Amino acid sequence: MKAVVTGGAGFIGSNLVDALLARGDDVTIVDNFASGKRELVNPAATMLEHDIREPFSVDADVVFHLAAQADVQTSMKDPGYDAAVNVVGTANVLMAAGDAQVIFSSSGGAGYGECREPATEESPFEPLSAYGIAKKCGEEYLAGWNRIHGTGHVSLRFGNVYGERQDAGLEGGVVAIFLERMARGQETVIFGDGGQQRDFVYVGDIVAALLATVGRNGGPYNIGTGIATSVNELHAACRRAAGIEEEPTHRDARLGDVIRSVIDPARAERELGWRAEVSLDEGIARTWAWTKEAAAA
Repeated sequence: MKAVVTGGAGFIGSNLVDALLARGDDVTIVDNFASGKRELVNPAATMLEHDIREPFSVDADVVFHLAAQADVQTSMKDPGYDAAVNVVGTANVLMAAGDAQVIFSSSGGAGYGECREPATEESPFEPLSAYGIAKKCGEEYLAGWNRIHGTGHVSLRFGNVYGERQDAGLEGGVVAIFLERMARGQETVIFGDGGQQRDFVYVGDIVAALLATVGRNGGPYNIGTGIATSVNELHAACRRAAGIEEEPTHRDARLGDVIRSVIDPARAERELGWRAEVSLDEGIARTWAWTKEAAAA
């Protein structure tokens, strides 16, 4: 098929591009390199360097819309910029897609807030950041396009994604931060007591979910493990993978950090035939191997 990946030079996008090309698909990357990296661009793909805040056109059967302003703090400091990328950009993607299916990367972690139990798609989606609000707007655009034009666009609400190629400098990259600092022999820091819980899902499972959504309708779908892992438990798993014993340093908790964010992926398993397959220990081991290789390069 003809696939377009916005944000295809980024963490998730570049992994998806590689998987699509391995299947024999014709792939076009749309990226302006605001956060994507040129070295992650697969040379077998067609590259369209473009900022999605401006209109564009593509020829596709499916558009995987992964391009985003993904830093929560940036969204709060400059909500206008965040909305330009994440809301206006999504509208431009829908216009560019035409009759092609759009699969949109939304966010469970930024949308559901505190989760006493794993949040289902019917749980209140009440964002507490401009980033989360913009993702909700993107979902509404897709749903509205489906009502108006009879399209089959689908929103996927990701958990906390980690894995190879994640940038330690970007929002949500706690695994990348821990492993990168361990590879350098540097101090690792946990903000608060480390009891905060998240739903960590490996990037390979995210790619599988994106591919499983092609040609399907419905949603939105939670794409996570349904397993609550504390930051302390995550740090211990990173230490095991890295073979180190040094404990982290604890500092004051950061204002606005959600204590428990976990999503229920049952609908995705039931309707898409997808479920997370990679355990946390296995995923972190793979990520550690990549981190060591990148640090040595």
